[in-house]
Amino acid sequence: MLNPSLYKAFCIVFCILPVKTAFSALPVSSDWTENLTREQYIAKYKDIAVGQMHRYGIPASIILAQACLESGNGNSRLAKEGNNHFGIKCHNWEGDRIYHDDDSEQECFRKYRIPEESFYDHSEFLRSRPRYSDLFLLDRTDYRGWALGLKKAGYATNPQYAELLIDLIEKNNLHLYDTYPPVPAADHKTIPEGPVYVLPDTPGDAVFIISVERRVMQTNGKRYILSAPGDTYRSVAAELGHFTGELTRFNDVPRDAELAVGEKVYLERKARKGPAGETSRTTVVPETLHDVSQRTGIRLESLRKLNPGMEDRLGAGTVVRLR
Repeated sequence: MLNPSLYKAFCIVFCILPVKTAFSALPVSSDWTENLTREQYIAKYKDIAVGQMHRYGIPASIILAQACLESGNGNSRLAKEGNNHFGIKCHNWEGDRIYHDDDSEQECFRKYRIPEESFYDHSEFLRSRPRYSDLFLLDRTDYRGWALGLKKAGYATNPQYAELLIDLIEKNNLHLYDTYPPVPAADHKTIPEGPVYVLPDTPGDAVFIISVERRVMQTNGKRYILSAPGDTYRSVAAELGHFTGELTRFNDVPRDAELAVGEKVYLERKARKGPAGETSRTTVVPETLHDVSQRTGIRLESLRKLNPGMEDRLGAGTVVRLR
């Protein structure tokens, strides 16, 4: 366990250094000045797309095609300067912003710390907007239905948007990724590039990475962050001044639980019930009750009490009571 006083002193010294550090320069974003080919872009982000497919039920082919199209294969200004790979506008966004000419001059777009956050936010954006809800009733391999549905729901103003997505998917065989199995968590757990600091007089395994650009978000009124490559519950706890046991308890996981990239890590106890107006939620892909707990910001024990007798593993179409 790190000495709290030493840790705080280190953070104070570090945060006032008169240089801009690159702790958020993870491998995916470290070469943002280089232009990528479409093939390179797809190879770089395919694992993230497959992971999001299994987590949210959005075809990996659609995720990749939208990212390619919206970001110009990662070479657009929004992608390079704002890490926004899906052209998502602010829409009540409270985070950083970037302004760019689109349908009108200097429109407000979301700005992210790293490209991965853009992929996670894209999935949350589609999953949480009622106008896209019918898409999640489609088969995961129905990329044509998804492309047509996105256009119909108004994701983009280009009248050829659906055809562009379908053409991109078929020319690059992106539909093959729709049948890929989940990517093992270990495959994502690479250590970010950039400085790694070891505090004096600490054991060798107390190496940790400090980020000063964590974005804290909320679900159901409860604060959380998204895990980045290399994160563990221990490293996040050390970085944010928590005990490891606190974080694992907040997130209803064992103390030795691992973190995959993009997981929600709650920084406080989740709520006992869902927000007013949402009494239940229907699963769109097979998932666990713990997945629902993390997605909705409701304690796992509370979900079990609200849904007596419900198995921990849920099939698609399961109705879960939230209140």
